[in-house]
Parts: sequence; structure tokens; C-alpha cells
Amino acid sequence: MFPQILNFLSQADYVNKYVDQFGPNGARSPDSSYWFPEQASSIARSNDSLYMAIFWVSTAFFLAIVGVMCYFVIKYRRRPGVCPQPSSSHNTTIEILWSVLPSILLVWFFYQGAWDYLISKYPPEGAEEVVVTGKKWDWTFTYPDGDQASELHLVLDRPTKLVMRSEDVLHSFFVPAFRQKMDVVPGRYTYYYVKPTMDGIFRVFCTEYCGDNHSGMKTWCHVHKDDATRKAKTEWINKDHKAWENGERLFKLNCAGCHNINGVAATGPALNAIWGSEESLIDGTKVKVDENYVSESIKYPNAKVVAGYGPVSKMQTFEGKLSNQDIDYLIAYFKHLKQPGSGDTAGAPATGAEGNGSAAPAAEPAKTEEPKAEPAADKPAEGTGG
Repeated sequence: MFPQILNFLSQADYVNKYVDQFGPNGARSPDSSYWFPEQASSIARSNDSLYMAIFWVSTAFFLAIVGVMCYFVIKYRRRPGVCPQPSSSHNTTIEILWSVLPSILLVWFFYQGAWDYLISKYPPEGAEEVVVTGKKWDWTFTYPDGDQASELHLVLDRPTKLVMRSEDVLHSFFVPAFRQKMDVVPGRYTYYYVKPTMDGIFRVFCTEYCGDNHSGMKTWCHVHKDDATRKAKTEWINKDHKAWENGERLFKLNCAGCHNINGVAATGPALNAIWGSEESLIDGTKVKVDENYVSESIKYPNAKVVAGYGPVSKMQTFEGKLSNQDIDYLIAYFKHLKQPGSGDTAGAPATGAEGNGSAAPAAEPAKTEEPKAEPAADKPAEGTGG
């Protein structure tokens, strides 16, 4: 009866809506279940087998011990006119059996668990390396060719070593479908080896409490059938995209952990309708959200803190991490959110140069490329290669 109840609940509208909102393009994850998710890595099956072995052995011992105990309680209960029966002080054979047999099982459990753990810790020679950076409250993945993305993209049956670090506090990287979890620690590198055995989209969580928006530190792992498909999802060339699209990518890589674009405030204010508005600050003054304010807030978050988000801003500074051109892209994205079409300039804005943010030479005005067809609004975050 209990499994039927859970199965009914899994079909409930509110569950489907939650899962649909979680996935890109409204797609449900293949591991959206109340039971174990799909086995999508080379060690997932052995992990599940060990778990079920421990479960059934524990169940058998529980039933045997409790069953014998209940039988003895009933059979040897105190009754009027019945004297206690004599019994031996010990039984060597039984004592050896109940000590040795469970010990053998425990040693086997330990051996199997240690073996799987060591396999997950030491990847084979030539495994592809992907750098994982955790920060409050999102993930960034850097691939061997320099591409970056806010979602993890792997290739089917390719051994991959994740080299992980944190920019701020302790995080923990967990993909349930892979049955693997590893802490991401500030000040040091940790490692995570996986060989995907199933293509699809799988959840990624942070499983170490890391602050206010810990529950929102989630993303997706895409397993592709070949390298070309993965490359198409991670490569990003700025000049091939509109300015607001470049800004959208930067937003997902750097800002989405703290700011929403659905009108709901999170750790920071929602940014979908903020452009051009007047915001009240903690000192009682007001400021108009324009290019100067956005640039200053990105570089010096505590310069002008919005009322309700102080007294000290929780935002880290992005000075030195984002160039002036990157900030131009973000500004174009905020304009587009407020009024779609206002950030449709193709390629780089003319206010800065790639990498150093210096002013563009006046002698050669920036060429405007022919705009490409605008992608769907629910296009998932992709990477950078430009």
C-alpha cells in the first residue's frame, strides 16, 4: 500500500510543477523519483548492490532476533504454579557462531565499500579533467579547452576527473545518479572521478550547508553521446551572440546564485525589472539604476546597499573578475529583461575592449553584425570559448 501511495504522490501536479521548474526547458530529470535514481555511473550499480545487501542482511537479523525474542517472552513467561526451568550458563558453539558469522559479513561489507571508494578516488591515466568552482551559491565548470558553463557537461563512457575548489566556504558536490559526493573545500583542491554510463540530464546538489541560499545551489549534469555534442553546448563565442545573450550567460555563471529574474527577491534583489528604477538605500537616500550604479555595485558592493539587504552587502566584489566589457554585457541583459529588444546589439558593446575594459578606439567604430535569430527564452546556460 505504501509504494502505491508514493506512486500516486509522484504524479501530483505540485510535484510535477516543482520538477519542471527545476529542469531546463521544463524537462523532467530521469532521476526524479522517491526511490533510488537511475544508475548513471560505473560504480552506481555496485554501490546499490552493497546497500541492498546490507539492507537485507540487517532485515534478516532483525526478524530472527526479534522473532526469537517474542517466542521466548511468550513461552517462558511467568505463570502461577510453574517453576523456572534450569538452563546452562553458556553455549560455546552458539557463541562462536553469532560472533564469527556476523564478523565475516562485516569484513565483506568493509572490503566492498573500500574497493568502490578507492575506484572513485583514483581515475585511470588520461582521464579528462574538468575544473569545478563552488561559490555562494552556484557552480562554474571549466573544460580542458577553456570553455566555461554553469552546468556540467560530460561525455558518455569517458572517464572524467573533477578538480574541485571553493572560493568562499565549505560546499559539497553531489550527483545522486552517480552515487558520489565530495566536499569542496576553500584553500585546497579535492577530486572526484566519474565515468558516466547513461546519457541524459541529472541533478547536481550542494549537500553541505553553506549559507542562506544553500538550497538554491543546484544545477544540472548533461551526459552527451559524443564530444561534438558536448562542445556545441559549452563553446561560447561572444561575437556570435547578441550583447544581452552574452550578459545572460555571465549572469548565470556569476549572479544567479543570489539574484532571481522572476520578481522574487532572494539573497539579493530580483533584477528582472530593476533597470531604470529608483532604489532606496540603507542610508535613506535613493539612487537610479543606470550604467554607473550597476558598474559600481559590481565592483564595490558596499558602496550603495539597497534597503533591506544591509547593513553590509553579502555580495562579493567582482573587480578583477569581470572586465568592463563583461559589465557592459550584463547591463545589456538587464535592459533586455526590462524591455525585450533593447539589448539586441550583436557582438561586443563599443564601451570596452575584451579583457581589460579599456575604451574602444574612436578611429575605428565597432562593426555591427547582422543579428541572428533570437533563441528561445528558456535556452539553458552554456559555456564560453571566446
